[in-house]
Amino acid sequence: MTLQFGVLVPQGWTLDLAHIDDPVEAYETMTRVAQTAEEVGFVSAWLVDHFHTIPFPSQEVTFECWMSTAALARDTRTIRIGQMVTCNGYRHPALLAKMASTVDVLSHGRLTFGIGAGWYEHEYRAYGYEYSDAPERLRSLREAVQVILAMWTQEEAVFEGKYYQVHQAINQPKGVKPPHIPLLIGGGGEQVTLKLVAQYADACNVGGDPPTVKQKLAVLKQHCERVGRDYEKIYRTSSTVCLLADSDEQALEQLPADRKARLGNAVQTALIGSPETIRERLAAYEAAGVQELVLRFVDGTDLEVLRRFAREFIAERSGCSGNEAKDKATDVHRRIS
Repeated sequence: MTLQFGVLVPQGWTLDLAHIDDPVEAYETMTRVAQTAEEVGFVSAWLVDHFHTIPFPSQEVTFECWMSTAALARDTRTIRIGQMVTCNGYRHPALLAKMASTVDVLSHGRLTFGIGAGWYEHEYRAYGYEYSDAPERLRSLREAVQVILAMWTQEEAVFEGKYYQVHQAINQPKGVKPPHIPLLIGGGGEQVTLKLVAQYADACNVGGDPPTVKQKLAVLKQHCERVGRDYEKIYRTSSTVCLLADSDEQALEQLPADRKARLGNAVQTALIGSPETIRERLAAYEAAGVQELVLRFVDGTDLEVLRRFAREFIAERSGCSGNEAKDKATDVHRRIS
């Protein structure tokens, strides 16, 4: 299967909208990125679920994830929309299931629901959420996934757990395509998170360089074998930073110093460099077992960056161009719908 591409839209979280003073224009910039990605053949557009900016909290705009998901779903027509990923601790899973069902319908069945255990302690405490330790957050995630699937598949959902309880909860409409909205679980924890993927998810997102991703996916395959799940039925995604330039030296010169410091050794494996370097690194991700690579462009509001990437890699890898590439990209995601 040819490697496909998604894009993390500029949402403000990484200060990527800080240069835009008007919040209305900031939103319009975000949605134009999703629309352009759709036009040039990206298969998906993703949003993060964060309230405060990184690497430090600031007063800069950060658009809320699920409201933005709904808006982007109506601003686009064919590209899939998802979260990378929803923080389980910020909303009750029954409510999340209802929200997702609504968004799936208004997008005409283009939602991929992404969820994870959450990690940004400062954000939890600032908004008044309890920040428990990692094992507790993962146990809560396990229950939440079961609640969400019950809400999507049962006429009157029932679940009695330690963290969540639902009693004859009705969720109509449930979404567009049976059996339910595609569920993606993000994270690479080998003992718990990847086991949850094997048990419940339609897709995963595993971060890291290609050797790390390959190792994580091997662990996922082992979990699938243990629980009797077909590993090939799980759609496998990863994420990385992208900065395309005419040469490797030019790319490194264009990479902001703070971003270079945060990336550390990942600069050597992320999509940062000339077209030739990026082709080599794409091949490494594909060889590791990745089916879709979700990109955060360093200059994420520059639409020409998206167009150049599409010309260099999407049309080339799909063996077609223009609307043909976009149609092929849309077809790929039907396998997790």
